[in-house]
Amino acid sequence: MTTDPLSPAARALCDAMSAGFPRPEDGAAALRVAARAHLGELPPGSADTEANGVPVRVYEGEGELVLVLAHGGGWVLCDLDTHDRLCRALGAATGATVVSVDYRRAPEHRFPAAGDDVYTALEWAAAKYPGRPLVVAGDSAGGNLAAATALRARDHGGPPLAGQLLLYPVLDHRLDGVSAEAYAEGFFHTTAHMRWYWEQYLGPDGDPVAASPGLADDVSGLPPALVVLADCDPLRDEGLAYARRLSASGVVARVQLHPGVFHGFLGGLGLLPEADDALAGAAAWLSGLTG
Repeated sequence: MTTDPLSPAARALCDAMSAGFPRPEDGAAALRVAARAHLGELPPGSADTEANGVPVRVYEGEGELVLVLAHGGGWVLCDLDTHDRLCRALGAATGATVVSVDYRRAPEHRFPAAGDDVYTALEWAAAKYPGRPLVVAGDSAGGNLAAATALRARDHGGPPLAGQLLLYPVLDHRLDGVSAEAYAEGFFHTTAHMRWYWEQYLGPDGDPVAASPGLADDVSGLPPALVVLADCDPLRDEGLAYARRLSASGVVARVQLHPGVFHGFLGGLGLLPEADDALAGAAAWLSGLTG
């Protein structure tokens, strides 16, 4: 009998999230409906506005830190509402002002539209909160956009960044790590889904290397990074590889690898001890950037 690498609580949540979740061939519309299922009514305490034409939701905090966050969902799914809870949790734990970016999604808007929107939102935040430390953040595909935004800011004289928070990020289109095979099925986020997301994002003419921050020629000179990873995740190895590249290039990079959990486990805040621990660890790291 093979031992399940997930903790019992993570397995229960993983199976609940996986039950009825559409396969890639069911298409974007079905996947988007599933991503928004069971949202319920959102609490007050945020403001929807526009950041130089890009829709954003702002959660004002009492601290100095400003967090520009790109939601996950394979560049296809999810939105401001699906990540409302995560934004509130990060803001509550750190006192940061969180700017959640409603970037354009694929396949209607392919690469580089989403990244352009996140960068525009970062420039807006820098102007709105002058002199305050800025961090780019994101989970999964949002982690891809956050990492790409950090690279873009470095290369084009963009706003200086205090850090980058990458939560189980998408970094390498090749999906050739051991984890992409070991956790291809049975751990909610499948390798087949990820390949499909890449196809939607890039289309027939997109440049997969340009869309993969993990394959950037030069990763030196970037802000400090925290890379939060789930051990049972097809994307684990590309996250580890990126953190190693950052460190080798002189960037202060820290990895928090959480055993017994799956991609997207921060969706289990309040249900999974590992999710609560990961949030606490990220909050401590963020707070340390301004300490």
